[in-house]
Amino acid sequence: MKKLPRLTIDTNILVAAVRNRNGPSFALVQLVRTAEAQMCCSPALFLEYEDVLKRPDQLAASGLESADVDAILNDLAARVSPVTTHYQWRPQLRDPADEMVLEAAVNAQANAIVTYNLRDFKPAGRFGILVLNPEQAFRQFHLPRSPSP
Repeated sequence: MKKLPRLTIDTNILVAAVRNRNGPSFALVQLVRTAEAQMCCSPALFLEYEDVLKRPDQLAASGLESADVDAILNDLAARVSPVTTHYQWRPQLRDPADEMVLEAAVNAQANAIVTYNLRDFKPAGRFGILVLNPEQAFRQFHLPRSPSP
């Protein structure tokens, strides 16, 4: 049986996924939904997903209602591998808001952080964690471009 990649997904990937159903971020989230990739997330990070996706500007840009965001997040919550943050590694990154992503990845022993903010997550390499954008994640882990039916 193929070992699934353990990914910690930055909020900007979910934002891109809800804004563009044809892009690589949406395709990556679909792989989580079909259990072809494992999403590792702490409660704090999951709450950030909700906070950001429900902001008025994000709802307007995505064309979603708050209830739609709830449905998306409920679906992901059923599939996520929960991470308990035993150790906090702060400060490691330039942006304090990114620390919870790194902490979730380190505590989950994730293979990669998937983000569009590659530069700010370079210190993740010290923990043996790759920092990839969605396209790079597809290549690195040989993920299918479309999820299995």
